[in-house]
Amino acid sequence: MAKNSGGGCLVVVVVVGLLAFGYYKWDHGSSSAPPAGAATGDGSGRYVALGDSYTASPRTGKNVGTPPGCDRSDDNYPRLVSADLKPAEFDDVSCSGATTANLTGAQKTGNGSNPPQLDAVTAKTTLVTLGIGGNDIGFLSLASSCATAHRSASPCKDRMTAGGHDQLAERIDATAPKVGAVLDRIHKQAPKAKVVVVGYPSVLPDGDGCWPVLPIGAGDVAYFRGALGKLNKMLEDQADAHSAGYADTATPGKGHDVCTASDTRWVEGVLPTLHGTPLHPNARGEQGMADAVLGVLKLF
Repeated sequence: MAKNSGGGCLVVVVVVGLLAFGYYKWDHGSSSAPPAGAATGDGSGRYVALGDSYTASPRTGKNVGTPPGCDRSDDNYPRLVSADLKPAEFDDVSCSGATTANLTGAQKTGNGSNPPQLDAVTAKTTLVTLGIGGNDIGFLSLASSCATAHRSASPCKDRMTAGGHDQLAERIDATAPKVGAVLDRIHKQAPKAKVVVVGYPSVLPDGDGCWPVLPIGAGDVAYFRGALGKLNKMLEDQADAHSAGYADTATPGKGHDVCTASDTRWVEGVLPTLHGTPLHPNARGEQGMADAVLGVLKLF
């Protein structure tokens, strides 16, 4: 009998690796790893978090950082990621209400002014997470005007698609090059950094929603759910085109939307039952987003 050359063991290792990757893709959807960069963690590297309120996480924990008007919480996903990685330096400059313009320009808040977020990205930076775009589209300001007394109504869809063109889709298309330009700027300022674009979690359920708990008609639920999917696809495409990774938080967030039970949901409804802000991630959601980021960084 010929000696076992070890080839069988190699096959097993390869199969196990492929199965593990397959499970990751099933659980994390379209997440993708950033290109290789400098190491961050175990006392080395500098991690900078950029983003809007889904990054800052207003009112889920203790307000930290300056200015206070940015409403950053001490349990937001950047702080959870930092606590896991343990970089030598960490700077969270996210700010509630931020748009892509506030990455290169100052942002006035109700309590202080936040400097341009990209000022925090330096040549020493080895990891950057970016969660931005929702306020450029105007999702939350629109959603607040969509309440209806009719379960099947779609006042916002009717208004936003009047005349044969979709205003939300157009806004998403217009935001794409702005996100791409920000990613290029990050690479220029921090050429050794890994960059991860963080998508938005699942806010709305499949199906018609949960009217009247969420007082948005079935037509608008479908419209906004589709638009959020388009926004996330745009962010994923921009990440891929500009040498960044992408953390898909929508796939693991399915079944944790505003219509689920308070002990399950990642995103609070119009009247939060936990600490947090209406239509924003709660502490559980921020942990889920942190897990998605860490999964992207650690798998590869």
